[in-house]
Amino acid sequence: MGGGISGLAAAWELSGGAEGPNDATPRVEVVEASERFGGSLATVPFAGRTIDLGADGFLARRPEVITLVEELGLSDQLETLIASGAWLWARGALHELPGGLVLGVPTDLREILHFKGVTWRARLAAWRDAHFPKRLHLGDDATIGEIVRTKLGAELSYHLVEPMIGGIQAGRIDELSAKSVFPALLDAARMNGSLMKALRPLGSVNPGPRAENLSSGPAFYTLKGGVGSLPEALARQLRERGVVLRNGVAVTALRRTPAGSYPWEVDTLHTTTPANAVILATPAPVVGALLGSLDPAIDRLKQIESAGAAIVTFALARDEITLMKSGTGILVPLHTSWAGAGSMMVTAVTLLDRKWPHLSRDHDVVLRAHVGRSDDSRWMEMSDEAVTKRVIEELVVLLPRFGAPQETLLQRWPGGLPQYRLGHELLVDEARAASAKFAVALAGNAYDGVGVPASIGSGRRAARQVIEATSSSA
Repeated sequence: MGGGISGLAAAWELSGGAEGPNDATPRVEVVEASERFGGSLATVPFAGRTIDLGADGFLARRPEVITLVEELGLSDQLETLIASGAWLWARGALHELPGGLVLGVPTDLREILHFKGVTWRARLAAWRDAHFPKRLHLGDDATIGEIVRTKLGAELSYHLVEPMIGGIQAGRIDELSAKSVFPALLDAARMNGSLMKALRPLGSVNPGPRAENLSSGPAFYTLKGGVGSLPEALARQLRERGVVLRNGVAVTALRRTPAGSYPWEVDTLHTTTPANAVILATPAPVVGALLGSLDPAIDRLKQIESAGAAIVTFALARDEITLMKSGTGILVPLHTSWAGAGSMMVTAVTLLDRKWPHLSRDHDVVLRAHVGRSDDSRWMEMSDEAVTKRVIEELVVLLPRFGAPQETLLQRWPGGLPQYRLGHELLVDEARAASAKFAVALAGNAYDGVGVPASIGSGRRAARQVIEATSSSA
């Protein structure tokens, strides 16, 4: 149930994975309420290109996407990031981000001491951490904000760390669980020495729960047809395998049938399907609403809140825009003041044609601006025209020069990013243990990380859990 990338990945694993179907392969059915598969991974034509409406790339050092791409025979579609670095809007100007950042947390004192994007007080806080670190008494978990603010002060926390991590999670570091989002930070803080020194040996760190089998090599990949082409190819090959894919069909009820041949019946408006097992790759509150009566641990999934965001994409003639000399984008701290009403809505700017070769053209530039966080839903109350106009006004301030766009596109993603708050790991573990007793597995970005690799891995693990459970009960 749920035809996003997690649900499709689960169906791929159930239908044989890399080896493909055989005589023992079960009948697999995917039910998706919306009209298309892929969730937030989708592409559209724009300015003579195909662009993504959601994630435009994925972490290359996690193997889940690359493995699936290889199994689908799409390895020739992989494309590496061709630029690096980013800039921070701070103190009324653009500043190139210093080196040695681990998810925004500085690890190189020299870099911070020479970084003009923060005040001397912030630099002094970094120097103090390197030479006279503050002690922090931690329990099983803590918020990212509590750790970084105690160790490095408020300015570095909210001007460097929050724009980086908050941009990934669409949340606030004072609410996000270090154990679930940044476990390496929690480990480093428990050493009770310098936080910067403890994180330095780790180098690149991936957000979200701990990942296994990390590889070296490029940091990010995309697909030449866009990341949204992945679920399209996956759905096509699943159909070729005989998997039943039903879109535009909402599940109305999940009913246990202890006395029947199958433990479950899945109801839609017009059908009832018997099932040995069910994988729920839906938002966590939907799981809680459907099955919460079975166990309080499942019901508590309703507590997982989500944040929404919107992306405004622009195409401009090259002589209408002046950009930074390097880098792939800009981070904007929350509550950044400017001459307009309220604080800035834009949280980040991504230079798409600088990142990916297949989007680069000689005559124009394609970039996108991100708005929205867990505590900033102003965009949700505004019309498309008002959001676009506001974003343009802010880009005129953020960029050296921003002229008249040739094309614009606004994509809204309400409630698309689950918030991993304190106690998230325990809540998920308990819900999964309770669900497994009823031949139900949970998959999706509410559990194992919000990125594309984590979502694919979550779906495939759920499928393996179901295969093991149904095999042992056969």
